[in-house]
Amino acid sequence: MPASETATGARTLSGPRDPAATARASVLVVDDHALLRTGVANIINQERDLHVIAEAANGVEALAAFERHHPDVTLLDLRMPVMEGVEAVRRIRERDPNAKVIVLTTYDTDEDIARALKAGAKAYVLKDIAADALVACIHAVLAGKTYLAPAAAAKLAEGVTRVQLTPRELSTLQLMADGKSNKEIANELGISERTVKTHLGHLFEKLGVTSRTEAVKVANRRGLVRLE
Repeated sequence: MPASETATGARTLSGPRDPAATARASVLVVDDHALLRTGVANIINQERDLHVIAEAANGVEALAAFERHHPDVTLLDLRMPVMEGVEAVRRIRERDPNAKVIVLTTYDTDEDIARALKAGAKAYVLKDIAADALVACIHAVLAGKTYLAPAAAAKLAEGVTRVQLTPRELSTLQLMADGKSNKEIANELGISERTVKTHLGHLFEKLGVTSRTEAVKVANRRGLVRLE
């Protein structure tokens, strides 16, 4: 099927249209990997009641495509250039509180899952999902249901049972992950080194670790920090 480029670079599908297309639910596919978008589109377009109306490679293109096409469902990744997925979900939902968004990603930390759902995503699935399961997820979301991949649901449940970190502890943790010393963290946050040590003590206890290296490793696995 021929495709045309929008001003933002998003890909809009065009060409001869099936008369039944208007009765099919429209899907916007957003991912920075073209091959992944093609594969997902092929799966979706094989369904008689679904069709991909447009594709986008980042969050900004996703917003433009959403406003242009008003898809019934949007599938998007979390890690994308220009604008990451959670922010794109939040902005799409600001434009349309009833928008149905499915996160399709390789990231399954409890923090990523919680952030996506809080932003308004209706489903969270991983890219190793089977084709029939992806289609079932889309149908579930179209029917007004939520859908979590089993692994994502387990991670989310695990995260909910853990002690949550305070904003200041999270800031300290990220700076530590960036390789900052206690003195540098203190200067960055405008607090004393003694207070930094107190925060580190609380962090070690909550994360169940005994060293800075362990803390960063566990925090990265849980999605609490981003390592460059």
